[in-house]
Amino acid sequence: MEIAIISDTHLPKGSRRLPSTCLRRLRRADLIVHAGDLSTVAVLEQLEACGEVIAVAGNVDDAGVRARLPPTAMVAAGRSRIAVIHDAGPARRRLARMRARFPDADAVIFGHSHIPLHERDGDGFQIFNPGSPTERRRAPQHTMGIATVAATGVSFRVLELD
Repeated sequence: MEIAIISDTHLPKGSRRLPSTCLRRLRRADLIVHAGDLSTVAVLEQLEACGEVIAVAGNVDDAGVRARLPPTAMVAAGRSRIAVIHDAGPARRRLARMRARFPDADAVIFGHSHIPLHERDGDGFQIFNPGSPTERRRAPQHTMGIATVAATGVSFRVLELD
């Protein structure tokens, strides 16, 4: 199973669009996860046209998005359980904090910072931020994530889109 992961798209904004490479990966994936800050329902509908979507509301999402999406979600992926939240809080102790907040999860996908991140603790618990495919801010490139789910668990990787 392959999960395409994006966050912080902040669309529409000027002429900005999801990169074609990102759209191809979204359409090819078994599941799309968006970790918040879509901005409008139109973006959610665009993603739903690409495939099955699990998404959470972010801090810049309009009232329509907030009415349709929860603040957190849980994805059952094979034997793995992956929590999704927009803002995982400050970097200091983030891994431990997410493990405590989602004790039944094997991993947490989050967004908010626009900076790709993948961390794992000694027991295999993981946190993953895909960055942003549309608004990189301080990150060197536009990015998205891919999670591969196998019998042995879930593995994450960041894809550079520029």
